[in-house]
Amino acid sequence: MQVLVLYFSKSGNTKKLAEAIAKGVEEVEGVKAVLKKTSEVTKEDFSASDGIIAGSPVYFGLMAAELKKVFDDFVGVRKKMEGKVGAAFTTSGDPTGGKETTMMSIIQTLLIYGMVIVGDPLSATGHYGVGCVGKPDAKTEENGMKLGNRVAELVKKLCG
Repeated sequence: MQVLVLYFSKSGNTKKLAEAIAKGVEEVEGVKAVLKKTSEVTKEDFSASDGIIAGSPVYFGLMAAELKKVFDDFVGVRKKMEGKVGAAFTTSGDPTGGKETTMMSIIQTLLIYGMVIVGDPLSATGHYGVGCVGKPDAKTEENGMKLGNRVAELVKKLCG
């Protein structure tokens, strides 16, 4: 089983959070993390994954165009994604910079792909996913690992 941790990152902050999430996925026995930036991901990476955790910096309260393009380009595999696990994460440059609306734009897309959506666990923040301002600190990285772990555990239950 595999979970795709898909991200776009311009400054490196979203990439750093993606790496922490992938580490959390890898902690679950029998589940492999596939860490890919938007420019590297293939349709095969996408459709072969039992879960997708997608992340983006906040761009005007929405996901970056580069992440949206992946979802647009891969719409042909939409029916293959039904019932798989989806989750979101984001980084922003400002405390009120639209992290939740960005995660919701990702979540809406994953729902349209027919995926089962999960937020981060209550042991993290218990909200839409993991987000932070600027570079992820140790607590955010820990929460990212918890999100990755939660998705991987659910993949085992739902897809195993």
